Amino acid sequence: MEGLASVHDLQALSALLSKPKDNDEEEEDLTLQPMARMGPGHIGPPAAPSGKNKGSTSAYVKKNSKDIWDEAEVTEGAHFDDLNDPRPQPEYEIVLKQSVGTEDLFLGLSRKDPSSMCCESMLVRVKLPDTKTSDLVLDVRETFLDLRTPKYKLGLHLPHPVHKQEGNARFITEREELEITLPMNRPMDCINLT
Repeated sequence: MEGLASVHDLQALSALLSKPKDNDEEEEDLTLQPMARMGPGHIGPPAAPSGKNKGSTSAYVKKNSKDIWDEAEVTEGAHFDDLNDPRPQPEYEIVLKQSVGTEDLFLGLSRKDPSSMCCESMLVRVKLPDTKTSDLVLDVRETFLDLRTPKYKLGLHLPHPVHKQEGNARFITEREELEITLPMNRPMDCINLT
């Protein structure tokens, strides 16, 4: 019963929240006047006087005042977006892969489960009809995949970070499909995958 307030506490709170019983309207206007002048700029610590802002450690102060945004604010792959490009996006599929053996399948010795946390790599299948291998331009970043052909354009934000230089790609001409295998990069892999 410690969480419940006593009758005395409730009466004190009611007295604080109720309007003053004085009918003197001038006194009431004086108490409301400072509140009417407050705005969103008054939230937070008081601003430092101008000229002393250089030594401030505030997170809102930009390093170069001519910059519109900081490089960390721009998501990876945003510079690949081109709204005027008429090429369509091809069909694609993302499949998470695990390497399992018989000891995993029948005995469960490696503590792997079907969740994405136990997957080691990501397979991206892209259907590219009427495309040759020589027409493909592929750029893989840690969280973004950019694929361009004369007929198609794909800018794909990946669901997990990947090792961008350890992946491989192969084009299957019979199915007209590009398969890109990318090993996932997670900080806790040494714990999760042992």
